[in-house]
Amino acid sequence: MPLSTGEALLYTLVMGLVILFCRAFPFLFFRNRADGKGFSGSFLRMVERVVPPVAMTVLAFNSISSALRDTSPLILPVLAASLFTALVHLLKRNALISIIGGTILYMILRRVT
Repeated sequence: MPLSTGEALLYTLVMGLVILFCRAFPFLFFRNRADGKGFSGSFLRMVERVVPPVAMTVLAFNSISSALRDTSPLILPVLAASLFTALVHLLKRNALISIIGGTILYMILRRVT
């Protein structure tokens, strides 16, 4: 049974509020603890330092392993873009440039192959 327009708007509003709360909660929770004193300050510094590289590594391995398991010709664009991204990052040391460059190369290779 399809949703009415009112129900769809209500569900969208509720999910939007849930997502907003999930994104704002860490900032509200650590608001007074980010002064660098005690456990919470050192914990936040550790999270800021460790989480981004760990997240990027998990995403990279996930995309590469998915391509390796796939038997289609998708493996070549994934491997080429991954290698390009790593090389650009080693040269420029800028994650944003590396990710954007690798994504652009991947999209071009996907169109060509």
